[in-house]
Amino acid sequence: MRNISLGVAAIAVMVVTLTIILFSVITNATFVNTIAQITDKIDISVFLKDSDTTQQSAQLVSELQKLPNVKSVTYLSKAQALKQYIAQNAGNQQLLLAINDTSNPIPATIIIKPNDLNKIGDIKVFLDTSSVAALQSDQASYSGSLKTAIDRITHATDVLREIGVITVIVFSIICALIIFNTIQMAIFNRRDEITIMRLLGASTTFIRGPFIVESVIYGTLAAIISVLIINSAFLASSNALQASSLGLLDINYANQYFDRNFWNLLGMQLAIGILLGATSSTIATRRYLKFKTK
Repeated sequence: MRNISLGVAAIAVMVVTLTIILFSVITNATFVNTIAQITDKIDISVFLKDSDTTQQSAQLVSELQKLPNVKSVTYLSKAQALKQYIAQNAGNQQLLLAINDTSNPIPATIIIKPNDLNKIGDIKVFLDTSSVAALQSDQASYSGSLKTAIDRITHATDVLREIGVITVIVFSIICALIIFNTIQMAIFNRRDEITIMRLLGASTTFIRGPFIVESVIYGTLAAIISVLIINSAFLASSNALQASSLGLLDINYANQYFDRNFWNLLGMQLAIGILLGATSSTIATRRYLKFKTK
């Protein structure tokens, strides 16, 4: 209470830092879920020539299954591919009539599900090799606008993660410096008391203890406030704003993730806040409690 303004400033900056950390954790989990959902919906279709033999098709499927970034490989014969095409275009009667009036124009197709969108280019490189390209009747579906959309999504998520990490580091450094200066001022304001304790034989650890406890209290309060801020933000977005998503950020999933992991996230915030406060105050007291009494 003797340094109330500095204490409030230290808590405020720590609240901002811990809120950014918590939001970054939740956002990262949400992005991982979003990317997983997008990955499940995206596949690469390889169209085979009618002249390809069953042995050639089976060999290609086997080679694709061995690629490290391939999650699953599904082979559709011409009849199966036609059946799927009709199901996907059930609402287009003119197209279906045109299909029925001709022989099956749909080629046998291999559908590839990737594990990681960032490495989907590795599959494309394999499909572009001369021996594999010779078996294809047309270019694989991972091209044009689909390729551009996938690349934009992965690039956006990577950039947002990098921004989050940089922001956390910057605010953590600012927070540590403010706590450092707060403890320094507290030591300066209590220099007469510290001198008396030194003369009475108090150890450095005994003198340092209250300052570290003070910083731990800062961290504890900041952790609780940061969790309350995030909780209030989710309540406002889901109730007042009636929002389900914000760009790539799925608010509904983020809210569910926060609820499911509430106690773990609170514990993480308390641990980071206490560690940040205790470390900063320990460094400050080691530096400024090295004076000698006469």
